[in-house]
Amino acid sequence: MTSYSQLARLCAQRPPKLVTLTLLCALSVLPLNIFLPSLAHIARDFQTDYALVSLSLAGYAAVSVILELIMGPMSDRYGRRPIVVISLAFFTVGSIGCALASNIWAFLAFRSLQAAITSCYPVLMAIIRDTAGKEQTASRIGYAAMIWALAPMIGPALGGLVDEALGWRAIFWGLALAGTTMLTVCWFQLGETNRTRSGSIAQQFRAYAALFRAPRFWAYTLCMGFSVGTVYAFFAGAPFVAAMFNMSSTALGLIVGSITAGFVFGSFLSGRYAGRYPLTTMMIIGRIIACSAPVICLTLLFSDVRNVVALLGPCILVGVGNGLTMPSANAGALSVRPNLAGSAAGLAGAITLAGGATLSSITGAVLTEGNAPYALLASVLAALAEKRSEIATS
Repeated sequence: MTSYSQLARLCAQRPPKLVTLTLLCALSVLPLNIFLPSLAHIARDFQTDYALVSLSLAGYAAVSVILELIMGPMSDRYGRRPIVVISLAFFTVGSIGCALASNIWAFLAFRSLQAAITSCYPVLMAIIRDTAGKEQTASRIGYAAMIWALAPMIGPALGGLVDEALGWRAIFWGLALAGTTMLTVCWFQLGETNRTRSGSIAQQFRAYAALFRAPRFWAYTLCMGFSVGTVYAFFAGAPFVAAMFNMSSTALGLIVGSITAGFVFGSFLSGRYAGRYPLTTMMIIGRIIACSAPVICLTLLFSDVRNVVALLGPCILVGVGNGLTMPSANAGALSVRPNLAGSAAGLAGAITLAGGATLSSITGAVLTEGNAPYALLASVLAALAEKRSEIATS
């Protein structure tokens, strides 16, 4: 009869299945916004200010960036499997704590603990790189990116339904159940893929210097940063432009959502074709498609077209282009130093988030009532053009 230790060793050696990685990818982003429709209810139940409850978003994001920088190198040193298992365990405990919290401070503390799940995403990217070649990595990341984009789209709607039917605490009980389920699945189906671990954690963190000195790593990573920044810039400026043209909230929501839908479609195409073509080819095709969006919009604007749907609608092509670009850029960043895949994933993730935040802030600062449509589209085009220069250096 197989002993427990033998079973554990067997599970640790099983190659991970793509479906397991994809589901874990979805869970790594779903908790960010699934409870957004419940923020007002949480503030009411805890008898506190809405602004204080909203820290559950900002704090979660801040902890996520820190964890991505830490857990990537940790997975290079101690292995991918332990980091994923520990992250899922902390996430599950945090979810239960949020569901049982009796005051806002306990809720915020457990909400920060929930952020452990976000460290799974860079580790998952490293797992994919461990088990595939460079082009095949881009293909698998493309399929994972589809779910990564769909989860935050579906999350708020799902959370709103659960809140109306069972209350906001049921959302966190559901996340706890999802965490427990994924922990069980990963325990039995997620084998270790890191076969070249570093000698010490200090040595692993020092490896960041090697990545900083690698021009190709910066080329791929900055390409990702500008890709995300382009979308963030659009999200920051589109409501301002829509208000100038008296556009309804529903129509604006459809246009904003169309970019995510375009990203899902582009990611699907990456999953389908990235394994057949070089990374740079996929990235260039993605940039051509993405750049065509603001060019079309600006052409219409200078042609005195004042229909806001016509002006902003073509930006769906930005999503398609990014869906084609991001998986290949991600695979390229992880392949610069394959033995540092975890560190590269964590560092690239943090830089990408920083790029998005920076470009959205710049866009918000330069928009005025006199220049809004032109400035928004010019900002998007400038970011896209910068991405093309980064691809050329890679």
